[in-house]
Amino acid sequence: MPDLEFQFVSTVGNNQLPPRTIASAATIAPTTYLSMISGTVAIATITPPVTGWCQLAFVFTTTTPVAFTTTGNIAVVSTPAQNVLQIGVFNPLTNKWYFR
Repeated sequence: MPDLEFQFVSTVGNNQLPPRTIASAATIAPTTYLSMISGTVAIATITPPVTGWCQLAFVFTTTTPVAFTTTGNIAVVSTPAQNVLQIGVFNPLTNKWYFR
């Protein structure tokens, strides 16, 4: 996603930009601020949607979501639960995501 489309990952949106559903995988590339995550594969790498720092929100929809792993670009993980919001911040200086 080009940085010119940063508004797609803005914390403010409207009904023209609904959350996207992403199947969990070792690597995911969100294109909107809020993403619904389905599946049970542990996420190790998240492709940042812009070149600077950013924040993303995930809601895991599976009844038994698998936790993130720190084998990729995720530094701090939290254990997801079904339908509970997870917020992550990307630090371009460390090239890592930090979740809470």
